[in-house]
Amino acid sequence: MKKLREHVRKRLAENDSAHDFEHITRVLKNAITIARKENANIRVITAAVLLHDYISYPKSDPRSKNSSTESAKKSRKILHGYDFSQDEIDTISDAIMDHSFSRGVTPKTLEGKILQDADRLDALGAIGIARTFAVGGAENRPFYNNNDPFCKKRSPDDKCWTLDHFYKKLLRLEKTMNTKSGKIEAAKRIKIMKKFLDELKKEI
Repeated sequence: MKKLREHVRKRLAENDSAHDFEHITRVLKNAITIARKENANIRVITAAVLLHDYISYPKSDPRSKNSSTESAKKSRKILHGYDFSQDEIDTISDAIMDHSFSRGVTPKTLEGKILQDADRLDALGAIGIARTFAVGGAENRPFYNNNDPFCKKRSPDDKCWTLDHFYKKLLRLEKTMNTKSGKIEAAKRIKIMKKFLDELKKEI
């Protein structure tokens, strides 16, 4: 596992700050916390987390929606070089395939559900706020729509304005969590985000 971890760390060295190896580290922390409460296979989950963003296209790239599919395919080839059984490889690949928000599916296995929850938790809370604006900056998007910053009278468009991502996706994630512990932590992090939005309303 140490060799796999080092392999991924080198691979992600040039990724943007929202999808770098520190993201992997945080997701792994979330995943292990949930896995222990859910009595899941930590070895399988660890490998799935390490490889879930192995292929990560920028959000503005048309291929972005294929990142999880390509990461899943790549994981199969990589894991054959390590000490994983075929059943483990199948579970890991399926978890990676199904974890992304854009696929809109619920993973079939417990390990897949935990990966999805752990990854979504890193999109929430204080770190979620930081990641959202990091991506917005990388894509050269304005912070918000001057006429309607908080999407009161329009549909959110997070391809144009960074703040819209809260309303398009992030504030909806709590309802998509699969595990009890994931739901509890998501609720805590959503409160932080709503407080941030309340403070922002006062400032702009």
